[in-house]
Amino acid sequence: MGLKCESECWEKVKWRCEEGGLSEKRNLLVAAIAGAMFFTGWWILFDVIAQSPSSSDFQGVYYICGVTGTLSVIMINLVGRHHLRGDSFTGGCLGPCGALGWLFVGFAIGFASLIAAGWILFVAYVIPDKPHKSYGVAIFIQNLLIFLSGLLYKFGRSEDIWGDGID
Repeated sequence: MGLKCESECWEKVKWRCEEGGLSEKRNLLVAAIAGAMFFTGWWILFDVIAQSPSSSDFQGVYYICGVTGTLSVIMINLVGRHHLRGDSFTGGCLGPCGALGWLFVGFAIGFASLIAAGWILFVAYVIPDKPHKSYGVAIFIQNLLIFLSGLLYKFGRSEDIWGDGID
């Protein structure tokens, strides 16, 4: 019963999106929102660092979380659905298993950077009760927005519009 209800609800939502003309602009809208989230994440961190009176509380090594989060977004979105199905591979030694492994590593790096940002927030700024907690909050929000933008861009867009890339 649960699957039937979920599929019926999804069809109604899908039909309403198609009725309003959103299906044609879905990829554009998702790309714009994901890009804005990604930009906002980096902007928040740079803004907090630029406006801070004391830069001695922020260590440059904390940028690594944002860089690895960005790497994760790139890795996740390099793998298309047709790669996972095996439609686009004609040879090679790994095939769909290699694409799935690449996707898994990309998600693992994304989760690890998000967890590391939370660890930096609490261990470096909250527990020692430093006056500039805004650094830790900015690092965490940056990585959260980067991770969410990668998920939105991966799962929000429709690859059927472009086809599978197979002639």
